[in-house]
Amino acid sequence: MSLFKARDWWSTVLGEKEEFDQGSLCVADVDNSGSGQDKIIVGSYMGYLRIFNPHPVKPGDEVQPEDLLLEVQLREPILQVEVGKFVSGTEGLHLAVLHCRKLCVYAVSGTLGNVEHGNQYQIKLMYEHNLQRTACNMTYGPFGGVKGRDLICIQSMDGMLMLFEQESYAFGRFLPGFLLPGPLTYSSRTDSFITVSSCRQVESYKYQVLAFATDAGERQETEQQKHSSGKRLAVDWVLNIGEQALDICVVSFDQAVSSVFVLGERNFFCLKDNGQIRFMKKLEYSPSCFIPYCSVKEGTINTLVGNHNKILNVYQDVTLKWAAQLPHVPVSVKVANLQDLQGAIVTLSDDGHLQCSYLGTDPSVFQAPRVESREMNYEEYDTEMKKLQKIIKGATITQDILPRSEKERDLIVTAEVSPDLDAESQAIDSEVKAEAVPSVTVKITIQSRVTARKPNLAVCVQAPLAVTCNQFVFDDLEPDSSETVDLCVFLKGNCLPSELEGNCFVSYDIATGIPKVAQCNFRLPLRLICFPAQPSKAANHKLTIDTNKPPVSFLTIFPDFADVTEEDQANVLGFWFLTGSKTTLLASKTSQRYRIQSDQLEDLWLITKELTLRLEEHFKKENCKDFACSFSGSIPLQEYFELIDRHFELRLNAEKFQELLSARAVQFRAIERRLLTRFKDKTPAPLQHLDTLLEGTFREV
Repeated sequence: MSLFKARDWWSTVLGEKEEFDQGSLCVADVDNSGSGQDKIIVGSYMGYLRIFNPHPVKPGDEVQPEDLLLEVQLREPILQVEVGKFVSGTEGLHLAVLHCRKLCVYAVSGTLGNVEHGNQYQIKLMYEHNLQRTACNMTYGPFGGVKGRDLICIQSMDGMLMLFEQESYAFGRFLPGFLLPGPLTYSSRTDSFITVSSCRQVESYKYQVLAFATDAGERQETEQQKHSSGKRLAVDWVLNIGEQALDICVVSFDQAVSSVFVLGERNFFCLKDNGQIRFMKKLEYSPSCFIPYCSVKEGTINTLVGNHNKILNVYQDVTLKWAAQLPHVPVSVKVANLQDLQGAIVTLSDDGHLQCSYLGTDPSVFQAPRVESREMNYEEYDTEMKKLQKIIKGATITQDILPRSEKERDLIVTAEVSPDLDAESQAIDSEVKAEAVPSVTVKITIQSRVTARKPNLAVCVQAPLAVTCNQFVFDDLEPDSSETVDLCVFLKGNCLPSELEGNCFVSYDIATGIPKVAQCNFRLPLRLICFPAQPSKAANHKLTIDTNKPPVSFLTIFPDFADVTEEDQANVLGFWFLTGSKTTLLASKTSQRYRIQSDQLEDLWLITKELTLRLEEHFKKENCKDFACSFSGSIPLQEYFELIDRHFELRLNAEKFQELLSARAVQFRAIERRLLTRFKDKTPAPLQHLDTLLEGTFREV
């Protein structure tokens, strides 16, 4: 543990139950203000994009609302955010946002505000690319030595590098010997892409070699491709580092040579442009992130390395210069120039703790005041004490049930889920093959204390769940008025959702023109996706949950599934999902354990989560504050990887099917043109050739 702490200059917590990772943080002058001050851009896996312009905060004060320039939900998980010259015809900076199957480039701009909240910022979509493969990460730079613009390279989960020349797709190439994606960066000095493969070696590929290599139409080379005019993709240089890499970065400063930094699991390496090692440092801890930055000493480079012990270490080459304690484990770290603070350290944790800090210690500026001798006026003190006691007593009596901050909100949205399923199901266009697909009604109420202009309600549930209507637009709400809507939720896709929670968002403007958002969450019943069934004695996959309290009867915590007339259901229950699979839940009679078992690994999650939630609610009602659940078994990684393999096999088969249909469609149009030309004035008897072609298509399918 470090003796010193990183000095908190500005900090905030982002969202609720959101997740962040290495690519979620970026710092740049994204709005092209020209002030030299960086903005902080953060994207989460929940799809929220936020842009901050931090201002110094006094100790104990809260973050000012105007520090948040923009917050928008893009409805798709954000894997990475980067800022560069991504739009043709201009050298202004634009924001690139990488989703799983999409790349979007936005322009960020602000308009001068006329209210107390200051300027208003918005993003405009300049262009987007729909990806044919699931993305992992991306890098950018002046590929091929272009001037005044940046190109983007995206690495897919199956090892393909997809290159985009701004608004157009250039080409794609598969990395040889690929197994799992690793960190990716670009070196403008050598015009090369550098990555770390699953073989635990650093690999460098020239852009020109990628451009002239054989096209990545197929993962495996065919005989025709081996003899085609294109060249096979060859690596420029390789260095075996003997461990997996967490991140990779290329730096080039005036006072130091260009270097490639690689952060491993137990070491960090500094390499020359040709792959030779300049130096390496063995770490005595487990690192989480790093960032090299400019050093004041000639010929050296400083590196910030965060670790899982909440320590931020500062190295000058291999020498440890400083260590500071952080309040969280950073997953990403950047160095930014902010208002009144050049070289601020920006850190982000996986649960959304964003902090701007600096190193060193604060000098003590406290001076003891001069003591003035004077006589005590007891009558004056007694009067002041009675006045304060009266204020305290009045505040205690008039305290409301609701928290002050909750009651004083301009608009409140609440969601009430019906305790029973709909008597007549409202499910529409469901792909579920069950005989009956139930639905449940959710009643949403909007209460406004002020005039709310153009309120817009959006309701989101986790796919494959769906709602009968997810958008509602209302007329202006007057003060102390309310609106209520009913909607139904049902299972639309023939698979299970990852959670049974929904969200409501209401966007509106108040009288001063300030846009605001109110939101709430709701929890859906388990009966929406399954119904009671006979338990199974045997199963392929089993999961045991340990608790610190005696087992609770299922008649108590699962009254909607257990039958009180059946005594054996106090310790065992069966759940039959609408998708056709079955899961069994058992409670031990002699120990404090519960077991969930099923023939399919993916079916264990929902019942496990529902069990823990209901146990926590039960013991909370019993005023038990120390209840805890734990899992002491081995994590079923092998079964998990097999499940992923089956998923990708199905996807590859679907892609092959689409390619086959596309090829047949081309043949069909060609034959159609020839037939119309040849038999323009005759009866089209040779259409039997067309029937033969179609029959062959379905035979291959």
